[in-house]
Amino acid sequence: MAPLAKIRGERDRMSAIERRIADFMVENAHLLRDYSSQQLANALGISQSSVVKFSQKLGFKGYPDLKFSIGESLARRESANGDDDETADGEGGDDPGALLAESLWRAKGEAVNVTRALNAHADVAAVAEAIRVAGKVYAIGVAHDGLYARAIAIKLALIGRTAIHLFDPALMAVGTSSTAPGDVLLVLCEHGHDAALCHTARLFRQRGGKVVTITRHTANALRAHADIALLVSAHDPRPQVELLLYQAALQHLLDLVFLLLCEDEAHLRMLVENAAPIE
Repeated sequence: MAPLAKIRGERDRMSAIERRIADFMVENAHLLRDYSSQQLANALGISQSSVVKFSQKLGFKGYPDLKFSIGESLARRESANGDDDETADGEGGDDPGALLAESLWRAKGEAVNVTRALNAHADVAAVAEAIRVAGKVYAIGVAHDGLYARAIAIKLALIGRTAIHLFDPALMAVGTSSTAPGDVLLVLCEHGHDAALCHTARLFRQRGGKVVTITRHTANALRAHADIALLVSAHDPRPQVELLLYQAALQHLLDLVFLLLCEDEAHLRMLVENAAPIE
């Protein structure tokens, strides 16, 4: 995983001093090559050992290793940007529409790649297997997550799974009252702080169901109620772009689960039958 993406993703779990280091590194990544661990500590008014421990907590041998990894990541990104600029010059010149499209494409690609790195294939496969053997699958989401919950419920119905889309937060707990052991609750919630969703997930597990959550890669209350937690990483200083990156990475995770389910011949046969035009 890209080191800066890892720092952003772990920020909410950090101490106050660690967050200061994280914010400085993210905001001044290009300057780190000129900073020793002592200079960075002096700039932040902390001890050098705090910088070293921060680096090791992220899985690096020390600060030099982290600094090198960040520099290498930035160099790869700049190289990719340079290649894309040459392509844009050859195909669209200074066309602002083409440049915007290239920028969004690159950003989505990075969000999807980091999200893939966050989620072990075994976890994604476990979600697909839980859905495959479940008696019923409930899909829940609020706000824009609700659209993706509805879409995955429709896809699951197309392959013959009993899928129920719940959309009213006030009725979610009631909607899952018929939960049987082995049923699956798929909860989509970007920040994972919705109290109604947490309450529903807790009740669902008490009734013997299995809870799958998809949230951002941050510490949040909803993940504490999950049997399997899938994570999304999407960061951009522009809120309108960050929303699109989150949705692209979320859709990628849901698509992977769906494709794994379609490896079952019975599911694939049902999909083909249901997708056939009605004559």
